[in-house]
Amino acid sequence: MNDLDHLEAEGIYIFREAFNRLDNIAMLWSLGKDSNVMLWLARKAFFGHVPFPVVHVDTERKFPEMIEFRDRKAKEWGLNLITGLCPPVEEMDPTLPPAARSAARKTVGLKWLNDKYKWTGIFAGIRRDEQAVRAKERFFSPRGETSEWDFRDQPPEFWGQFNTDFPPGTHLRIHPLLSWTEIDIWRYTQREKIPTISLYFSKNGKRYRSLGDQDITFPVDSEASTIDEIIQELTTTTVSERAGRAMDHEQEDAFERLRRAGYM
Repeated sequence: MNDLDHLEAEGIYIFREAFNRLDNIAMLWSLGKDSNVMLWLARKAFFGHVPFPVVHVDTERKFPEMIEFRDRKAKEWGLNLITGLCPPVEEMDPTLPPAARSAARKTVGLKWLNDKYKWTGIFAGIRRDEQAVRAKERFFSPRGETSEWDFRDQPPEFWGQFNTDFPPGTHLRIHPLLSWTEIDIWRYTQREKIPTISLYFSKNGKRYRSLGDQDITFPVDSEASTIDEIIQELTTTTVSERAGRAMDHEQEDAFERLRRAGYM
């Protein structure tokens, strides 16, 4: 087995373990490259059928290419797609900087959905290497009753042993891609021929490294128009993956405040 095989096997194991242990689970689908790899792993884990809802928290500010991709693939893959809207930005914490305040809408939108469907666990496609706060996550990460995350009180996880035995009422975030890197995502996407949104590929010298809302996500300089070129670019670039995310250029604790409150 090579490194991608090990990552794939780990992700499939996490999906099956969570499905076996938890009664009512769902998976977030943000439509980005990580989320699409996670969905691909879920389909592999359950032989082409995803046996739980796939959830898109819709800010109504996504790129048209993302919504078109969502609707087309949900139909093609027979997904049980659940969508939910977010509150207006004016209702968010006014002490947050502008981009973080806008992003906070997704946290509340997800809480509304979770209150409605009472999920005990939600799969999310985050990676440790993507952002410093996310590096503190666990594969099976318990949340408070209203989805708050206390990164100082997380269960230990050693040698592939994951704690899934939590008190009744515990809400879990489950992270099958936690060990992956950005290059792993692209190498696996290439190997598996996973469908990819065109915004990731260079057009007029610009491309998106990370996809979010149109008003707070911007492209970076790049000539990479194929996956081979993206992989090669990532071996030498000094530009961070989230350089195009406005939120990551605001005050240092903004992202951590969002994560504590339940941000994806």
